[in-house]
Amino acid sequence: MRAALYVRVSTEEQSMEGYSLDAQRSYLQDYCIAENWEVAGVYVDDGFSGRNTNRPAYERMMKDLDKWDVLLVMKMDRIHRNSRNFMNMMDDLNKKKKMFVAAMELLDTTNALGRFVFDMVQRIAQLESELISERTYSGMKEKAETMNNSDKESRTMGFSPPYGYVLSSGVLLSVPEELAVVRGIFKEYLDGSTMDSIAYGLNRAGQLTRKGNPWNIFSIRNILHNPIYAGYMRWDDVLVKHFAQTAVSTEEYNRVQETINAKIRDPKKKMERKIPEGLEQ
Repeated sequence: MRAALYVRVSTEEQSMEGYSLDAQRSYLQDYCIAENWEVAGVYVDDGFSGRNTNRPAYERMMKDLDKWDVLLVMKMDRIHRNSRNFMNMMDDLNKKKKMFVAAMELLDTTNALGRFVFDMVQRIAQLESELISERTYSGMKEKAETMNNSDKESRTMGFSPPYGYVLSSGVLLSVPEELAVVRGIFKEYLDGSTMDSIAYGLNRAGQLTRKGNPWNIFSIRNILHNPIYAGYMRWDDVLVKHFAQTAVSTEEYNRVQETINAKIRDPKKKMERKIPEGLEQ
């Protein structure tokens, strides 16, 4: 029997107690020795979540279906934390007459009872994942609601800073030359220019995005909708004040939001993005 060994650990799990990549690999190799299986390949995803299939080693392994007979993991949650993705994978394996074994859970798909237990365990794993997500969301929202920045430093929620800002040791800092471009974008839009024409003007002037890409209507829209340029970071429906340099005033930002909404005909597509009056400074 040729076995494909799959090991995975997410970024979150790297800082928690559990089985490391090396520990998983060693356990599975010993399992193959005990079963007299040949190791056809070891597929390692380091720092990838099990909630989706966007994992390079996993994708490569599934393309190598013809090179192995059984997919071996230490535990079921190493391969998937989503029931639908797991069932889709099992459909692919069944079509190719491949087997699946979770070594520590002593489960396989060669019999009806094993398939039933697999389904139950996978649903429990997904429930655990969803509960963790809910707790993480609640914790992040509480952090946002209680975050108190000062003029000494402005902390963030760990996001990737947008054009005009950088992070230094977790503190939000401005990039003056980029904020000057942002200020021009807001001014042009308030003066009546369209997002498309603003992007065209920037590209024609050789002014590209931070990643060196041309501007387009979507990148301009993201700039105009981001309250960070008026002094606030948005996390979900919570606005957190920051004290880094801004590009526009709250009033200018709100006027832009009103102008954008006024141009949208479908009421269902209009969104309230204005910074509320009287928000604590």
